[in-house]
Amino acid sequence: MELAGKTALVTGATGGLGRAISEALAARGARLVLSSRKADDLAELAASLPGEGHRVAVADLALERAADRLAADAGDVDALVANAGMSAGGRLDRVRPDELEHALRVNFEAPIRMTHALLPGMLDRGEGHFVFISSIQGKVALSRSSVYSATKFGLRGFALSLRDDLAGTGVGVSVVLPGFIRDAGMFAKSGQRAPAGLGTSTPESVGVGVVKAIERDRAEVTVAPALQRFVAGIGHRRPRLASLLTRRSSAKVADDVIGGQRANR
Repeated sequence: MELAGKTALVTGATGGLGRAISEALAARGARLVLSSRKADDLAELAASLPGEGHRVAVADLALERAADRLAADAGDVDALVANAGMSAGGRLDRVRPDELEHALRVNFEAPIRMTHALLPGMLDRGEGHFVFISSIQGKVALSRSSVYSATKFGLRGFALSLRDDLAGTGVGVSVVLPGFIRDAGMFAKSGQRAPAGLGTSTPESVGVGVVKAIERDRAEVTVAPALQRFVAGIGHRRPRLASLLTRRSSAKVADDVIGGQRANR
């Protein structure tokens, strides 16, 4: 689907990845409906983007039925980029019930509910596209991320199954899997460094990946250096081996990130 002249709803738009995705879509001529919890940041972002007709829709997707209200507020859109996400990192017995509820709702339930609400209009028009921002952890599980991994594995499965259901309708579905990202995401929020030796990608490269997914109707786009993709592939095919090799190091990285995020709240 060509983006010029189309309307795209972007959730989590004021975060590092959301801004990069919004800038990439606007640069291709799309009109954006920008959503996050931060009204002032949304207004600033909308004003900074090229093109005209951008709108904002304040929504906290952790709240019950907020996804349905956001879809209704957005109206007829040609694309959804479900980017909003929460980490909920840590061992499951140390995750608070409210953290568990919010992570499941924001990362998994909200994208599905918005898709359910927006899909009939796209089918009627015979054109549209859904992009779900999963993670490389949608293919390989790491220590201290059982809830996060569950949502990202689930989102990937939902997207790929939905893509098959919609084949031939003119409505495309893509899943984008970022790896370790510098200057945005969990490492930026926690003040920690990504594991040495595996490389990182930029938020802008994720924006490029989203554009590629929509314009080329790609089923899956992984945004990560070659070594990360290779390691994730091993973990996907040989989970027991991956666990033996990474359990201790990934647990330490996760604990550092979780501690840094709590200290910076």
